Amino acid sequence: MRTVIAGGHGQIALRLERLLAARGDDVAGIIRKAEQADDLREAGAEPVVLDLESASVDEVAERLRGADAAVFAAGAGPGSGATRKDTVDKAAAVLFADAAVKAGVRRFVIVSSMGADPRHQGDEIFDVYLRAKGEADAYVRGLDALDWTILRPGQLTDDAGTGLVRLEAHTGRGPIPRDDVAAVLAELVDTPATAGLTLELISGPAPVSVAVKSVAGN
Repeated sequence: MRTVIAGGHGQIALRLERLLAARGDDVAGIIRKAEQADDLREAGAEPVVLDLESASVDEVAERLRGADAAVFAAGAGPGSGATRKDTVDKAAAVLFADAAVKAGVRRFVIVSSMGADPRHQGDEIFDVYLRAKGEADAYVRGLDALDWTILRPGQLTDDAGTGLVRLEAHTGRGPIPRDDVAAVLAELVDTPATAGLTLELISGPAPVSVAVKSVAGN
């Protein structure tokens, strides 16, 4: 299975690349800076240098062609201003989804955020972020050519993963290690029966594979 990940040098993406490569999958990560390439190679992923803030749909689709799944894990990051919330968290997600449609890649997983809502009010940076994420999610939901799943993790931590999660339509707020987010993404990529679901994720009682099978109806 070949998976292409947008935001390939992100903290969750690098973890996901390691997991997918370890199980024998072919994985590529889209990165903005060539100097990030070695980190991806170390994780077992093919680095693809492409700036999603300036690339065209055709350019991104070319990188996606032949993939079985696409994962949007890019983000402007906590130090960025309101403008980049719009150009990365919203516009790059929309671009990546359009490119997946053009390339014929049906399986599409997007890493969103708990509280994402296109109608979210407020002008603080985090308000803009939640609105941008919500607008991206709404756009992806409208694409019938994609078998999409939206994952909304709670408060991200760098604690070691436990492999135990709560994955439901509504979980309430709570923390979740990035390790466990990556583990859930690896399962979701492989579980097209979760298509059409928007899922919240926090630490909880269920092993990752059990939690994913449960929401998939298995």
